[in-house]
This record gives sequence, structure tokens and C-alpha cells, in this order.
Amino acid sequence: MIFHPPLRLVTLLSAATIVSLWMPNGSRAQVVIVPDTPQIGSSNPITAQPLVPRPHTKPCVVQLFQNLAFDNFTPATFSYAPPASCPGPWAKVVFTADFTVQEGTQFDRTAAFYLGHANIYYGTTAEPRSTLSPSWHVERDVTDLGAIFQSAQTGEANLGNFVGVSGGVDYNSIIFANAALEFYPASFLSPAPPTPDVVVPVNGAGGDAGTLNTGADQITQTLNLPMNTERVYLDVIAQSQIDDEFWYLCVPNDQTSNLESCGNTAFRETEISIDGTPAGVAPVSPWIFTGGIDPYLWEPIPGVQTLDFNPYRVDLTPFAGLLADGKTHTVAISVFNADSYFLATANLLVFTDHGSNQVTGGVLRNDLAAAPTPQVTENITTTAAGSTGTVTVGSKRNFTLSGYLNTSHGRVETTIQENVNFLSQQTFNVTPNSSTDIQDAVQTSSVDSTTSIRDGWLDTTVEKHVSYPLTVDYSFVTNPDGSLQQVVTIDQHFLTSGDTSLNGFPVDYENTSNEVNATDTLSVSAAGVFSGPTNSKTTQTYFQDGSLAGCYSRALTAVEQVLTSVADGQECRSDQHHGK
Repeated sequence: MIFHPPLRLVTLLSAATIVSLWMPNGSRAQVVIVPDTPQIGSSNPITAQPLVPRPHTKPCVVQLFQNLAFDNFTPATFSYAPPASCPGPWAKVVFTADFTVQEGTQFDRTAAFYLGHANIYYGTTAEPRSTLSPSWHVERDVTDLGAIFQSAQTGEANLGNFVGVSGGVDYNSIIFANAALEFYPASFLSPAPPTPDVVVPVNGAGGDAGTLNTGADQITQTLNLPMNTERVYLDVIAQSQIDDEFWYLCVPNDQTSNLESCGNTAFRETEISIDGTPAGVAPVSPWIFTGGIDPYLWEPIPGVQTLDFNPYRVDLTPFAGLLADGKTHTVAISVFNADSYFLATANLLVFTDHGSNQVTGGVLRNDLAAAPTPQVTENITTTAAGSTGTVTVGSKRNFTLSGYLNTSHGRVETTIQENVNFLSQQTFNVTPNSSTDIQDAVQTSSVDSTTSIRDGWLDTTVEKHVSYPLTVDYSFVTNPDGSLQQVVTIDQHFLTSGDTSLNGFPVDYENTSNEVNATDTLSVSAAGVFSGPTNSKTTQTYFQDGSLAGCYSRALTAVEQVLTSVADGQECRSDQHHGK
């Protein structure tokens, strides 16, 4: 049971402080833009992560749209033209957007922006309150999409928002947004990085995110890639909606009535195939929207990535030889156990061999199974008094993908060894008609991969770890006097780390940790009077460290829906985070 009283948020963005980091060899690194200290006492949405690092060159800014109002479900179109004063290739391209929701009553909404049907931003919005109008800023490094920025394009801003009366409630808040692209010219200190030569959007039939109602549904894209294709990646987003919104709290189908929850278990996974053959796996991030479970949990600090989803990058390079054969191929995306429904969008990123017009190659090994085989253990006791017990679902996938290419610089072999692990453990105490609904869930989802690239005398090894730990403690109780109480505590993480070595010598490392912990109590008296949230507290701790980018950390604390403290740099002062 999800309790959703009407509510509202608000705030004003601050400026940014620019901090210059220096590389270990003394050369200038990129500029790290750290937001100014947020306003203590504010209820405006705020996150702890830094803004996108910038080069030192002066950017050309192309405004995509300004003060665009979203009050219906018709996507808005806009036009784009490349910046004449900043021709590519660019040192960096940054997408920026600013959102405002009118004070009043409104749900969280999905926002997805496209250029030439390629996704350049995907996230959700904050919910307002009757006297607060939330405003926030998002940014994304879109340098890898430079191929679509080279020519004029039509864009689409898809932010469906209902304004009107429904079910006796007046949803009266219009959402406004500005969006722009910042193009940073290359320079001696900030050279243009290698970027994909071709970007292919993978979307639904309408050109935006496709709907996956069941595990059998797919979004597909037919391809005729260049015959000198050398490396291929897929940046994919799979967003849960409606019955699947709280998929991490779902149960086996035979227990949906007893436990009063959604079905298909608490396991979901994104599957990628090429010409019907399994080609990759992406975990599903347990994003929690600002209206999720208890809206007061996420004011002013939203859940991990709620306002700006990070795509998951799947390396399809072992299949580059196949995709470069001059024939038509089909890339498909599905979500295992989808149960009405997921939205999915992706961008295929293609690097070509600039020294030749054609490469040859093929797949050496692919032992990725077509579908996972999750193990489900039910220990539920059901009587007239209700259902109690535990449900566990786990999935382990270990596979190797390997391929080769004959290129202008010799034979290149790419091998990916990947371990994909998922485990959900849930405990229940549910009485009929949800007079008592207690559900605790502990979920771990992780991917550990080792990519080995043999290119002549160069052997490059990249090790990566990505994980999404999640703990949800949910309690809804109807007391003997008829009063109601809901208590929720959520601990949500996003963790990544990576190491790169060249011929056995370490050359780079990076670590990122993003954690949001939130708790709140909602109460309704026997007379039906909502007494508001109590015992509310939310914290976010963000930390990132890298051999080239330096260290950044920020910790935020909010109590009773207002920001109470900001602490910068604490994690960076800990010796355990410096180097390997």
C-alpha cells in the first residue's frame, strides 16, 4: 500500500564555484564545477553530486528552448543548428536544463529530451506543494553524441503532464523548462577526445522511449553500419512504470493476493540481442521517483539519480566484426520479467577505423544464455489472520564474449568476462485488506566485468564494478482506534569503480559512491485528519575519486523537509580513498 497525500516542494538554484584541479604531472586538468553551498533551511530540491567538469576554453551556448510550458501529453518540438563560432570537434559538449514546477498539486513526471531521436536527457521531476514551487538544475556530459550535433536536427521534449481535475483532485501545476547545449572548443590543454563517428538511436515506434509491457516485448533498430566499424557500445535506460514502478517490492505470482503486491518476483534485468542472439546484459536501476512510497522522503533531497538517470553502457565490441559485414542487422532491447511496464531508450555508439574503409572479423566466443534463470525460494505461511514469512529471489550470470577484427593497425581481439549477480530477500507480515502491511526488502544487484583488448603489442585491461544496493523497510498499520500510521526507511546506493592497466602497468582508476538514506512517518487520525510527516530525515553522501580528476565529496542532511547541513571534502581527507 502506497500512501500519497497531496504535497509541494520549492527552491531557487544557486550559482557555481569553479575549482581548478591540477594533474599529477603539473598540467592543467579540466575545471571541476562544484555548486555553491546550498541554502540551509531551504526545501528546494538539492543533490550532492558535482556538476559536469569543464575545459578552460570559452563555450558557445546553443539554446534548445526557453520557458517551455508542459501542461499536456503532446511532445514539444524544437530546432537545433550547430554553433557556427565553435565548429567541432569539441573538447566537451554539456547538456544543461533548468526546471520549475508551479506551486500547487502535481505528480512527479517523466522528462525525456531527444535530438534527431537520440536521447540527450532522461529523468523525472520533483513534486510541488501548495506554497512551494520546486526549481532545479541538471547537467549531462553528451560529448559522445557529437556526431548528431554536427548537423541541423529536429528535437523533441517529451514531458507529459496532466493539468485539470481528475478523481476530484485539481492537478494545477504546470512544469516549465529551459535547455541548452554548451560546446567547448578544443585547445592544446583541452584536446578533443576520440568520440563515436556514428550515433544510432534505438527507440520505440514513435521515435522516443518504447513501451515494454512483458518480457517478450522488444524495442528494435535495424542497422547498416559502416564496413570499417571498430568499436560499438550501447547506452541504455530502462525506466519502470505503473505496475513495475516498485518492481523491487514485487513477489512471485502465486503470492500476489496473499502479500497484496505486484507480480513476476522482485527481479528485473535488461537483455540486449543482435539478430536474435544474446549480446549483453544491463541491470535495472531501482530509481525511486519523488512521489515514490512517501513523497516526504524526497524533500528536499531526492533519491539516487531521480532527477537525472545515468544510462548503463553495454560494450558490444566483440560483435563489431559481425556488424561491419555490410549486411543489415537488428539490435533489440527487452526487460526480463517486465509486468506492465517499462520504458526503454538507447543510443548505439560506433567508432570506425579511420585508417581503412573496411575491416573483417567475427565472434570468437559467446556463452551468454538467452535469458537468466532466477532461483525463487518461498517461505510464506498464510492463514485467515494473514501471511507472514520470507521470499528470496537470486540470479547469477557468468559469461564471456570475445571477438576479433583485422584493422589498419593489425588484428585486435576484445574479450569481456562478466559476472552479473542479483539477490533480493524480503520479509512480510500482511493481514487482510492491508490493515497491517509490513514489508522489508534487502536487494543487491551488481556487475563485475573485465575487458581485455589485445592490439598488437599493447594489452589493455579494464576492470569495472557497478552495484545498486537497496534496503526498504515499509510498515503500514491500522491501529485499534482506527488511526493509520506509515513508517518508511530507505537506503539507496549507486557504486562504481574501475581500474585500467596497460601491459600490466596501472594507468587509471576511478571510484564513485552515491548514497541516499531517508526515513519518514505519516499519520492519519481516526477522524481521517492527516497530521503531516514526522520524524523525517534524509541524508545524501556523494564521493568520487580518480587518478586524473582528483577527489570530490559532499554530504547533505535534511530534517523535517528542510536542508540542515552541508559538509564538503570529508571523504577526500580520508587516506583510504587516495590511490590504490
